[in-house]
Amino acid sequence: MNAFLADVLDAHGGAERWAGYRQVEATIVSGGGFFSLKGIVQDDSPRRMTVALHEEHVVLEPFGAADQRSVFTPERIAVEKTDGTVVGQRLAPKDSFAGHQMNTPWDPLQRAYFNGEALWTYFTTPFLLALPGVEVEEIDPIQADEETWRVLRARFPASIETHSAVQEFAFDGEDHLLRRHDYRVNIAGGFPAAQLTTDYVEAGGIRLPTTRRAYVRGPDAEPVTELAMIWIKLSEIEFS
Repeated sequence: MNAFLADVLDAHGGAERWAGYRQVEATIVSGGGFFSLKGIVQDDSPRRMTVALHEEHVVLEPFGAADQRSVFTPERIAVEKTDGTVVGQRLAPKDSFAGHQMNTPWDPLQRAYFNGEALWTYFTTPFLLALPGVEVEEIDPIQADEETWRVLRARFPASIETHSAVQEFAFDGEDHLLRRHDYRVNIAGGFPAAQLTTDYVEAGGIRLPTTRRAYVRGPDAEPVTELAMIWIKLSEIEFS
């Protein structure tokens, strides 16, 4: 394992502790300008999510109605009633995004797929960087005000469904916590994004940010902070 990655995992709670958990549950509130581009009315009602830590599986409820939930895996996206009745589903759901650009409208199943893929990535960072097949290298650091952030570039295998094959993760040079996450949103035309992470908490010995704000990256590769494309606020986090 990359030596710096080992330090990063320790800073976030440690690989051994992470391996002992099966899932995490949290309350999420989200919004941002990206959803209006997709023709989606996004409210700020709290939702409860359950994220599997060692396989790509995410449940978010309510979704679309008070008695409905979305269920994500890379092979299938579904909207179900809380009693398990299927309202709608799509197999090989990523194929439905072929030819999409940033402002291509999404249907409810595409929105649900994005929610699942993105939230699984965020909740398993940085531990997903140690998964089999993920190639990690340290690249040049970046300066953020008076701080130096060390950067790990990750190349993900096709077996992991995430924003893009190549992503960069910037960690504080002192406490080794994640501060910024750069990627391309491949299911929306591949536009470059930079996500800033703040407001860390500890839950079950795992340290993770409770506030995320994603911006388009400008020509200088820096986030254009005048408009948050997506913002996420987490609370009531429980590992089990």
